[in-house]
Amino acid sequence: MNKVVHIILAILLPPIAVFLKSGAGKDLLINIVLCFFFWVPAILHAIWLITKD
Repeated sequence: MNKVVHIILAILLPPIAVFLKSGAGKDLLINIVLCFFFWVPAILHAIWLITKD
């Protein structure tokens, strides 16, 4: 159930979802940069991080 909530959050606010999953680090920085250019790659990056485990 927690993974479903993270995926919904990744669709709405990708950097928040990445922060909750990975903390403040390179993954968060990558996601923030992706958000500045396009929203869809940031969503895909966040979903990939959440589901890769």
